[in-house]
Amino acid sequence: MKKTDTFFVIHNFNTVPEELVGYCRDYIIYDASTDPKVTEELEKRGYHYMHIENTGHNITTYFQYFADYYDSLPEYVCLCKGNMLGRHCSRQYFDRVYDNRYFTFLYEDKDIFKKLKQQGIMSKEEDPIECLVSESHYLEENTSWYVESPSHPHRYFDEYNSLLSFIYKKPVIPKYNVFSPGACYIAGRSQIRKHTPEFYRNLNKIMNYGMSPSFPSEAHHIERMLPVIFCESYEENEWMNDEALFDKKLEERIPLIQFQDSIRGKRMKKLRKLEYRLKKGIGL
Repeated sequence: MKKTDTFFVIHNFNTVPEELVGYCRDYIIYDASTDPKVTEELEKRGYHYMHIENTGHNITTYFQYFADYYDSLPEYVCLCKGNMLGRHCSRQYFDRVYDNRYFTFLYEDKDIFKKLKQQGIMSKEEDPIECLVSESHYLEENTSWYVESPSHPHRYFDEYNSLLSFIYKKPVIPKYNVFSPGACYIAGRSQIRKHTPEFYRNLNKIMNYGMSPSFPSEAHHIERMLPVIFCESYEENEWMNDEALFDKKLEERIPLIQFQDSIRGKRMKKLRKLEYRLKKGIGL
């Protein structure tokens, strides 16, 4: 197998990414492992790695790399997870695309419809176009459904659309999002440098405020937004490139979201009460 000149940025958690390292001439492993044996093995093999805080996801790792190495970025970067092969795409698929010199979705799952039906997420009657538009492009209705998960709290944004409008001036609000589940891509230097280091540092503040019990749902928003960040040309709001101003604007989001959550809670309480009355046949 020919090793690619594409630089690999590997976010790693409790695995030894031997296969991925074998594909490239140069790489860096950002190791967020909590298992000390993994770190010991990386050290033993002489891998180029840096131990980092575990934020629960890989996107903050990518953005940290962009900001830290902004002036010396390689021409193409493979953004991947240590367990990507077999989880987010097959080795057979990756063998075909790992040396691509253009923006590439590193996702492929031929059994996605079967899995979604087994999980009860998609019924047997639903059209598969709800999920895939090609072998590597996953399509999902833009409903921000994941915000309701108790495992992924939110502090600043409770929907994809509000975050998109916070980042950009007058963006198109999509009915569907097309993205790579797992947030793995090949991207070019010119795409990354469409934005400033401050832009990436600011985005990380939205996604990295704790693990209680798991990573913030804002990371799910950004996961779906990565193709927009890399490929679209929307005008950015001025605070995205000014860390002090950004911090001020972000703090302003907290009471707004708290109010919206309280309204949502009251609405759900009323709906549950209405449902109870209807079941009991109680007059309205």
